[in-house]
Amino acid sequence: MGIIGWIVLGLVAGAIAKALHSGNEPGGVLGTMAVGILGAIVGGLIASAVGIGSISSFFSLGTWLIAIGGALLLLVVYNAVTSGGRGARAT
Repeated sequence: MGIIGWIVLGLVAGAIAKALHSGNEPGGVLGTMAVGILGAIVGGLIASAVGIGSISSFFSLGTWLIAIGGALLLLVVYNAVTSGGRGARAT
């Protein structure tokens, strides 16, 4: 995939992951793109290590699912780290 493909994949995957996640996320278009691109990389590494797939082509459904899953994982980890041990309690 070229650089434009990674940017588009990151932006869309990050936006979908943010829509699916109900926590507090870093904002903005650049934050969404960064979460999506990093999520695609992390998801691709995990999927390759486990043997369930990889990020291969832009139009592959597996590529998109791995990227969205990786971005969602990053958002969950981000919220766990930034919550400072506090549970998600409604006050």
